[in-house]
Amino acid sequence: MQFDNGLPIYLQIVKEMTLRALSGAIEPGGKIPPVRELAAEFGVNPNTMQRAMAEMEREGLVYTERTSGRFLTKEEGVLVEKRKSFAKEETEKYLAYMKKSALPRKKWRLM
Repeated sequence: MQFDNGLPIYLQIVKEMTLRALSGAIEPGGKIPPVRELAAEFGVNPNTMQRAMAEMEREGLVYTERTSGRFLTKEEGVLVEKRKSFAKEETEKYLAYMKKSALPRKKWRLM
């Protein structure tokens, strides 16, 4: 993964893991790989990955079962709301980019 210097790495990991969850790469209620395994995959320190997982848990996307590990939420409402907020955020970024590009609105349509 290529990291952007403008955003903390753990938040970039949260975004990537959220995309995985929302795309179905991780099933609702599905087990999340261990922190050390994910840290190796992303090429980051396990403490950074732990912080990302803690943030996802705070957001309600992940829950921990004491002896079994972490799992993606089973709560469909949480996933639906996260999809909506993610789509809104990405749309706003796209529109802001298009405004900066100075293209006439007529040319904003997707081809």
